[in-house]
Amino acid sequence: MIPLNRRSLLKISAVASAAAAAPRLALAADAAPAATSASVVAEGKDTTRILAAYLVKARYEDLPANVRKEGVRTLLNWVGVAVGGSQHETVVRALRALQPFAGPEQASLLGRTERLDIMNAAFLNGVASHIFDYDDTHLKTIIHPAGPVVSAILALAEYRPVKGADFLNALILGVETECRIGNAVYPDHYDVGWHITGTAGVFGAAAAAGKLLGLNEQQMVWALGLAASQPVGLRESFGSMNKSFNPGRAASNGLFAALLAAQDFTSSQGMLEAKRGWAHTISTKQDFTEITEGLGTRYEAALNTYKPFACGIVIHPALDAAIQLRNRYQLKPEQIAEVRLRVHPLVLELTGKKTPTTGLEGKFSIYHSVAIALIQGAAGERQYSDQAVQDPAVVALRGKVIATVDPEIKPQQVDMTVVLTDGRQVHQYIQHAIGSVEVPMTNEQLEAKFSDLAEGILPRQQTLSLLKACWQVEQLEDAGQIARAARRSPA
Repeated sequence: MIPLNRRSLLKISAVASAAAAAPRLALAADAAPAATSASVVAEGKDTTRILAAYLVKARYEDLPANVRKEGVRTLLNWVGVAVGGSQHETVVRALRALQPFAGPEQASLLGRTERLDIMNAAFLNGVASHIFDYDDTHLKTIIHPAGPVVSAILALAEYRPVKGADFLNALILGVETECRIGNAVYPDHYDVGWHITGTAGVFGAAAAAGKLLGLNEQQMVWALGLAASQPVGLRESFGSMNKSFNPGRAASNGLFAALLAAQDFTSSQGMLEAKRGWAHTISTKQDFTEITEGLGTRYEAALNTYKPFACGIVIHPALDAAIQLRNRYQLKPEQIAEVRLRVHPLVLELTGKKTPTTGLEGKFSIYHSVAIALIQGAAGERQYSDQAVQDPAVVALRGKVIATVDPEIKPQQVDMTVVLTDGRQVHQYIQHAIGSVEVPMTNEQLEAKFSDLAEGILPRQQTLSLLKACWQVEQLEDAGQIARAARRSPA
C-alpha cells in the first residue's frame, strides 16, 4: 500500500465518528455479608475463573478473520504512535529517572537507541504510545487498549521469543480482557474519576503476558488477581505527563502480575467479583455478564478504533466539522466572528480548558482544538505543540469559540455554526466523525499516520520495513523482530 502524505491524511473530511457508548445493565450487589474474603456475589459467581479458563484454552486458529484483521491494525497503530512519541520530553525525563536503576538490556525502546529490562521497557513504551493521545480507542469504554497490552508483550517477546501468530493471539485476548472488564463497570467507574485505561488495562497486560508465558488455569486466576491489586490512574492527571504514566504503569504492572503467577505466587480465587474485590471496590456498577457472556463468539477487540486526530476522542466530531467547514468555504481566521458549538456534557467535562498553555493541555481543550483546525485544517501532533497552543492567531480565534452543552447531543455528535464577519453563517452537523466504528480509518490512512509519526525519527526505508513487519506479524517466526525493527540506529 502506498502511504498518503500528511496533508491527505490530516485534512480528510468525513462523516463518521465515535460510536455512542452502549448502555449497560447494572446488576445489584449481593447484600449478604461475605463469609470469607473469597466470597462472591451471585451475579458474578466464578467470573475470574471463567475468564481465566477461556484465556488458557483460546487458540489463534479459533479467531475469526475480522478479529485477526483488527488485531493486526491495532498492532500497527500502536507501533506508529510509540515510535512517534519516543522523543517527547515526557519519555526523556522518565528514561533519565529510571535508567540508572534499570536491569539488563532485554528489550527495545521503540524509536530510540536504548534497551532496558523488560519491566522498564514495557513502562516507557506504554508512556510513549500514549503521550500524543493519538492511540487506539474502544469507544464503548474510552479505554485505549493497545498501550497496556502491546507494551507488555512486545517487551516480553524480545526476552522470550514467540511466533507472530501466538503474539497476535495474546494481543487480541489481552484487548478482549480489558475491554470486557471495562464494560462491566463503565461509565460509573470512569465518572467517579478513575482513568479506565490504567485500571482495566492492567488486566489486559496480565492476560496477554500470561498467555505468552503459558500459564495454567490456576496461575491465570492468580495473574488476574494480582492485576486487580494494582489499579492505576486518575482522571485528574489529564493534561499532564501523568496521563501517559497510567497505560505505561498498567503495562508493567500486568507483566509483573503474570511473571509472579508463573512462579505460583497466589492471589484470591475471585478478585474480580468478590464482595471486597476489584469491581465492588472501585465502582458502583458491576455487570459481570459483560465479562463472561459470549467469550469466543462476541469480540470487543473487533470494535477497536484509531484516531485521525491527536487529542481526546470527544473532541473529534468538532474537529471533523471544523475541517470540513474550513475546506468547503476556504475560511480564513480573519473572516470568523464567532464559532458556536452544541456538544454533549462530557465534552466540556473532559476538554473544557479555555486557556491551555502547553501542548498537553491543548489536547484537552475543545477551544484550542477547534481554533487550530479552522486555521491549519489539521489536528496532528504538531497542532498540539506548546508553540501551537501559544500562537497569537490561535489564541485569538479560540476566544471566539463558544461551546454550549445540549443534552440532546450524543457524545459522538456535534452541531457547529461559524458566524462570519459579513453576517453569513455556515453550518455543519456531525453524526459520526472519522475514525469511528461506522466509518473506520482505512489501511492506507493508518499507514499514512504511521509514516507521518515516524518521520524524522526513523529513516524512510526502515519505516517501510517496519510497516511490512507489522502487517505480516502472523507469519513472523519471532515477533520480537518488530521491536528490533523499530529501534533507532546510534548516530
